Amino acid sequence: MTELLYKRIVVKLGTSTLTDGTIRLAPHRIIELVRQMAHLLDNGAEVLLVSSGAQAVGSEVLSFPDIPKELPRKQMLSAVGQPRLMALYEQLFTLYGKNVAQILLTRQDISRRSGFLNSRSTVLALLNHAVVPIVNENDTVATEEIRVGDNDNLSAQVAALIGADLLLMLTDQDGVFTADPRTNPQAELVPVVDTAEIPAALWNAAGTGGLLGTGGMATKLQAADLARRSGVTTIIASGRVDNVIQRVAFGEVMGTRFTPVVSYLESRKRYILAGWDKKSSLTIDAGAAHALQKGGSLLPVGIRAVAGAFERGDTVVVYDQNQHEIGRGLVNYNRSELLKILGQNSTEIETILGYAYGDEAIHRDYLILK
Repeated sequence: MTELLYKRIVVKLGTSTLTDGTIRLAPHRIIELVRQMAHLLDNGAEVLLVSSGAQAVGSEVLSFPDIPKELPRKQMLSAVGQPRLMALYEQLFTLYGKNVAQILLTRQDISRRSGFLNSRSTVLALLNHAVVPIVNENDTVATEEIRVGDNDNLSAQVAALIGADLLLMLTDQDGVFTADPRTNPQAELVPVVDTAEIPAALWNAAGTGGLLGTGGMATKLQAADLARRSGVTTIIASGRVDNVIQRVAFGEVMGTRFTPVVSYLESRKRYILAGWDKKSSLTIDAGAAHALQKGGSLLPVGIRAVAGAFERGDTVVVYDQNQHEIGRGLVNYNRSELLKILGQNSTEIETILGYAYGDEAIHRDYLILK
């Protein structure tokens, strides 16, 4: 296949892949993975990297024999290792003329609607400028209440956040097996999971993490299930296979593929519809209603009234001047902000508020027409 099968790709690299099965980072392995991602960028792909390894780097720097169990000590290792890991990625991507950016997230950043919009806007801006966002959990500040806990599930949440075409999780195994292949020679690779529910036998066969990793195959199954329910194709494959990232992106069958349960559009629709508080709404004029029906976004100039108490990223109902529901969407501005800019041209938003989240009150990508 000469064309990319997947355009927007999230690559998740586990600690076992980055260390090549040892207790130290393996630069020769990492530069090969970076080369493949750079090749995809040269072929028009958008690539986001979710990378483990910060704690392993910190452990190496401080001569720890393994990763401690206590959260404060793990956070300490992350604080030591994360800048060193990022410096390595920046150095290697620069060899191929690519720019990188660091994105540190917690569960709260993604689960709150305002955080969802802010995070998504930042990541998409980076992708639009051919910058590779390198994502990790913000371990140094995250508490137990807002932690994602492992980068497998974080990668699935990020893939859903940006509407990725593919989540590729690279590990030290060739994919998902019917049993642990390290201990059972009868274990067989499962090439595809396309049932509505992941079979119980696969959950039972999932093992635990290794010495340096925070999750084993069980967390990868959790992540795959989350991603496929957000409309994202997910593949679990070995990071040690030659050109694995390129080969998968161009459509070669490798590892275990999890097919989406719903489309990305259906997943986004459910997200928006589930968030309405039964009170928050915007009333718009005839010109704005016509623009929405033609596929446009809702601009502040077309808003005539605001009702309810809502924050940026909340779901509101959009009514026409006869109070007929036109649709529902996620607002870019909260109630008090919209009250200040309704009826105004988008060019005036920054002058009025002192800042701007964009020209749109509701972007067309986050608007569902009735």
